[in-house]
Amino acid sequence: MPYTASQKLKHLLSFPVIVAALGYFVDIYDLLLFGIVRVPSLKDMNLDADSAGTLILNFQMTGLLLGGILWGIWGDKKGRLSVLFGSILVYSLANIACGFLPYMNFGDKVTIYAALRFIAGIGLAGELGAGITLVSESLPKDLRAIGTSIVAGFGLMGAVVAQLTVEMAGSWTVAYFIGGGLGLLLLLLRVGVLESGLFKQLKHDEFIKKGDFFSLFTHKERLIKYLKCIAIGLPTWFCIGILAVMGNQFAPALGIEKIEPGKAIMWAYIGISVGDFASGFISHALHSRKKAIFYMMLFTLLGIGLMLFGGATSENMYYFYCTWLGLGTGYWAMFVTVAAEQFGTNIRSTATTTVPNMVRGLVPVMLLGFDFFKPGFGVVAAALIVGAIAFGLGIYSTLTISETHGREMDFIE
Repeated sequence: MPYTASQKLKHLLSFPVIVAALGYFVDIYDLLLFGIVRVPSLKDMNLDADSAGTLILNFQMTGLLLGGILWGIWGDKKGRLSVLFGSILVYSLANIACGFLPYMNFGDKVTIYAALRFIAGIGLAGELGAGITLVSESLPKDLRAIGTSIVAGFGLMGAVVAQLTVEMAGSWTVAYFIGGGLGLLLLLLRVGVLESGLFKQLKHDEFIKKGDFFSLFTHKERLIKYLKCIAIGLPTWFCIGILAVMGNQFAPALGIEKIEPGKAIMWAYIGISVGDFASGFISHALHSRKKAIFYMMLFTLLGIGLMLFGGATSENMYYFYCTWLGLGTGYWAMFVTVAAEQFGTNIRSTATTTVPNMVRGLVPVMLLGFDFFKPGFGVVAAALIVGAIAFGLGIYSTLTISETHGREMDFIE
């Protein structure tokens, strides 16, 4: 039976959707905050912004990878809601502790900073997967795509707010305190959220194995499905991790005086936020996850071609194309939703939480490839080679993975 407009709004603005969206907003704020305050925070403490900064960032990324596995398994064994409570508590307290770093007069500051970002990374890894899993299992199947796109579209604005907060606060320690404080406030709001009904039905069945991470690798078809889910997300982080974060390296090659990576990232995330809102409605209109993602990938490829072959003739034009690429790769919510819909209730949280963190974890691999090809081919050609691999795998996986639009979520592996 079709839903009326008011019934649709009631579902799409339900408490689980609102709380998941706010959670992802705080998650993205805290996730990107170190990247934004890396230089001023390390210089304030008389530490090397390059070597120490890279070490600390690697610790945060390692925390994300490990946390994705831990929270994913926990969500299938103990419930989606427990992850939403636990993860936000971990990363909020870690961020508040980062604000006290200048007053910690014991031990090595780099080691302490790295340890705190590692703990924050573990906490940050659980938010998106648990939120998307809970929303996917709570909404009617034909409203699922719009609901998850609302979560991601609103959540990704946390990147913009993080940048603006640092500028307005004028202090990196205050920015950390604000991020941690927002998380603790949201923790109180989550008290009223109900657990997923599908998980509650499964919870007390002792004969069904729940949260078995290794089962994703021991069954051939399941492993291929899992790898395809990861591959679909690769183009998103190619655009962010290389074309935006490394934007300053493209300036000389494109004849541009300077490109600020911070601004490139901000404009890309503005595009991603809008794209994520749009992707759910596009999928809903096309009755297909695959078509929505594929068309958005093609739109992104067009933007990359224009950007690197004469379109980006000034700093502002480069930021314009970063926004374009953000719009195109704004299928992030859709890609995580596809992961949630591919797997049964007993390993759904494990798959949905680990998939986006595996994609994030492959960013250093893409950067290694970029650095490997640069000396022989130049910056633009190196980016095109890595991009061709990322998009090739992403498009192949999108076209060959099973369609999940309208799929019932009440099944097990």
